[in-house]
Amino acid sequence: MPDGARRNPDWEWDELVLACDLVMRNGGHWLPAENPQVIELSELLQRMTLHPREVRRADFRNPNGVGRKTADIATALPGYAGRPTNGGRRDKEVIAKFLAEPDVMHSVADSIRKSVAEGEPTDLPREVGYDNESEMEGRYLLRWHAYRERSPVLRRKKINSVLAQHGSLACETCGFDFGQTYGERGRGFIECHHVDSLRAGGEGPRTIRDLALLCSNCHRMIHTKLPWPSPAQLRDIIHAQDESQRS
Repeated sequence: MPDGARRNPDWEWDELVLACDLVMRNGGHWLPAENPQVIELSELLQRMTLHPREVRRADFRNPNGVGRKTADIATALPGYAGRPTNGGRRDKEVIAKFLAEPDVMHSVADSIRKSVAEGEPTDLPREVGYDNESEMEGRYLLRWHAYRERSPVLRRKKINSVLAQHGSLACETCGFDFGQTYGERGRGFIECHHVDSLRAGGEGPRTIRDLALLCSNCHRMIHTKLPWPSPAQLRDIIHAQDESQRS
């Protein structure tokens, strides 16, 4: 289908978080297309994998479009005296999150940018079962949980503590050791997970006792759907499955 016969895909939640973050850091004001921050965000959005290439027009998330989106957000903020532009419902949902929890949402935006920079998928799994939650709320919860798990200082303390005690890093749920399987390439690699759920623990100080070291498979299985099991509960699931297969 030629570009003139279709529209670009609607803005997804992660994209709106980045645009709203930019507006909020600019004092609630929109930014023009020629602004360097708008150009930088345009390039970032084009690198994200939320929208397949085949559904994008040639002008997908170009600086003009990004600048217009910052205007949608800025003119929808409380206290704006002029006529708002044509923003949508999801714009207002993300704005409400930023107004209610600005520090959290700026951190979520940082987490999204970090994912893109490290080549990780920014489109957190849509097949995850967020029971009784909107897609936006579910993505927010999982993204914020991922941000908390990125704490480099606490993660390093946890890893150093385990290395000092055991001399190697193994998944606390299934025992998988990346170093044993992949040699030097996997040595020192492990993923870090907050044992308490976001809803139960909320934001606050954490110690290494609040963290668990997991392999990628076990980490994903915990986050597959709500309610998230603890590492100990997932270990029980694995043992029960082993017993079932043996019998």
